[in-house]
Amino acid sequence: MNETKIVFMGTSEFAVASLGALLMNGMDVAMVVTAPDKPAGRGRKLSLSPVKEFAEFSSLPVLQPENLEEKAFIDTLKSLNADMFVVVAFRILPKAVWKLPPMGTINLHASLLPQYRGAAPINRAIINGETKSGITTFLIDENVDTGSVLLQDEVDIYPFENAGDLHNKLMKLGALLVIRTINGMMHGIIKPKAQSLLLNNHEQVKTAPKIFPADCNINWNESAEKIHNLVRGLSPYPGARSIMTNGSKNISFKIIESFPEKSDHQLAVGTIISEDNKILKVACNDGFIRILIIQLEGKKRMNTDEFLRGFDISPYRAETA
Repeated sequence: MNETKIVFMGTSEFAVASLGALLMNGMDVAMVVTAPDKPAGRGRKLSLSPVKEFAEFSSLPVLQPENLEEKAFIDTLKSLNADMFVVVAFRILPKAVWKLPPMGTINLHASLLPQYRGAAPINRAIINGETKSGITTFLIDENVDTGSVLLQDEVDIYPFENAGDLHNKLMKLGALLVIRTINGMMHGIIKPKAQSLLLNNHEQVKTAPKIFPADCNINWNESAEKIHNLVRGLSPYPGARSIMTNGSKNISFKIIESFPEKSDHQLAVGTIISEDNKILKVACNDGFIRILIIQLEGKKRMNTDEFLRGFDISPYRAETA
């Protein structure tokens, strides 16, 4: 059994992979800290975070503080005498928490820091058309995602990978990186590196702010490639959004999967066309976006041919939501 005592902090499915890797590698997880249970669904039944579900299944003790600065919570952490905190997909920690462990507080971030600091690094990288991303472990400091880097792994982003694909790839890679980082710190073979040293001359730092509803709106005046990147960067959730209108009726829809077609045409931007009642396309400024999977508001997701069998698109055009 590993002698380094760890407190793990996380909430989402992304964090579960790292927690599982700690247990599979014999790490001593003294406590799991996760979000409080929240009412969900029509019945408002309390919903457990994925990390809590996994922790309880693994018979690990769980803390669910409402306030991370609460004295009782901090006193409990102190009493554990943990050597290290490991944070994956959790909340911003106050200094009173992240300064506690003698070996520091490690955070796993789904980008190659210092690029794409922020809440939505996976979405933003794909929306921006990046061809590479990665995963980083770093030591938490006073600011968000600015601490000294411990280890990084780089991955390719392929042209038709979406945010869900990249999430799953980085989730698995990140779990392995957490283990390598802990082992490296235990043996004193990792030297933290300031993020400023990882930038090339005059390289601009890109940020990854949270995705808001307005960020999901498709602008049909953009290029096919840019719209396609938005679609895959927001897929499978929350989805790139537009409106079909016939002048008197507006129907909100999301594009879950698309294909960009670059071509010259004389159609007005937003024109919706169908080919053989199987192919659905919307005109943009340098070609078309072929819609492969669509979801009308309040409806299930459908393949294009299924959608066209039950919907006449001829009176409609697409507009920005």
